[in-house]
Amino acid sequence: MKLHWSEFGEQLCRGSGISELMDDLGHAIAKGGDSICMLGGGQPAHIPEMDALWRKRLEQMGSEPGKIEHAVGNYEPPSGNPAFRHALADLFKRQFGWNLGPENIGVTAGGQTAFFMLFNSLAGKFRDGSRKKILLPLVPEYIGYANQSVDGEMFCAVKPRLEMTGDHEFKYRVDFDALSITDDIAAICVSRPTNPTGNVLTDAEIQRLAELASQHEIPLIIDNAYGAPFPNAIFTEATPVWNENIILTLSLSKIGLPGTRTGIVVASPEVIRSLSSMMSIVGLANTNIGQAIATPLVESGEILRLSNEVVQPFYRTKSEQALGFVREYFDDSLPYRVHRSEGAFFLWMWFEGLPIPSQELYQRLKARDVLVVPGNYFFFGLDDHGWRHRDECIRVTFTMPEPTVKKGFQIIAEEVAKAYAEGKN
Repeated sequence: MKLHWSEFGEQLCRGSGISELMDDLGHAIAKGGDSICMLGGGQPAHIPEMDALWRKRLEQMGSEPGKIEHAVGNYEPPSGNPAFRHALADLFKRQFGWNLGPENIGVTAGGQTAFFMLFNSLAGKFRDGSRKKILLPLVPEYIGYANQSVDGEMFCAVKPRLEMTGDHEFKYRVDFDALSITDDIAAICVSRPTNPTGNVLTDAEIQRLAELASQHEIPLIIDNAYGAPFPNAIFTEATPVWNENIILTLSLSKIGLPGTRTGIVVASPEVIRSLSSMMSIVGLANTNIGQAIATPLVESGEILRLSNEVVQPFYRTKSEQALGFVREYFDDSLPYRVHRSEGAFFLWMWFEGLPIPSQELYQRLKARDVLVVPGNYFFFGLDDHGWRHRDECIRVTFTMPEPTVKKGFQIIAEEVAKAYAEGKN
């Protein structure tokens, strides 16, 4: 049998950065388990206090007649469990004063699914023959967006400003002078904190982007997978923001429930209705178990306390620990820089003038059982393909146990030093 893929099939079946990453992670687990330094994925750490809480919640649900049976044996509405949506709306209204109700809350089968539906319903080809794109005002940006279009290239991006903030530190800034919102822009999209760099756009930057979006009557999409109010893996000041011109996405994954695939969208009722329609067509209904586990925590506000007092300090410590390993193993004479770590689960490393592309460095590290992600995948939508910087960066995850992270950074430092030495010969 010879398969002939449609345009949709060609776009989604031909492989991508995210599929290569997940494939490598799966093979690494099968190959070596604990001997592999898994520093490439976005897997949340197993925080003992959070794991104990999930076990306790499942035990509580098991002791309530009909609770487990309802969660695993019933379809919920495609927009999500009504009690969960009410609880979220009440929490946001109570905590932040947002003018919303359950009609502004939608649930999807993970944040990745939410973005697939949002991007393809807002951008792409229109009935009149015109095409629209999603504007990324700051790259590098999340690898999981890159291949989500079902109809050709969907993204356009703006080259960032690079601000040197220390001897071996830097930070990307939105270049508002280069930001042009033309008639073919369907929406603006940012992640906060940014995956892969850990960059947290300031309140002023978010406000300015929101104002630009409002002026052009397009939505600002804020991917809050790592952000405030939960899981709040943010190490700097950042105020949660929402209005009906903003599409805000959250998730239960990074607080410790990635297996439940529970994405949350906060948006206008029109957007939520459209997501509900798409969810019913594509997936019939959402998974229930994450909503069932989390609803009492949302109702009581406990999810915020856990984010602020357990999750955030844990990842802040992991970030500081990883930066310590960088200082320990990287020679000061090497031209390396680390993006200022302001949130999320990663260090973003830039090796200026690296004699080999990051893709080759990735292969060398993989041969030594260290998995990272080469930086070139994160610069999609950018016209400047000759910008060498995009091939000089890697993303390194610090959520794994301390010995694994330490060993990984030691090997990364050795391979980077070796590459620079080869370049001199």
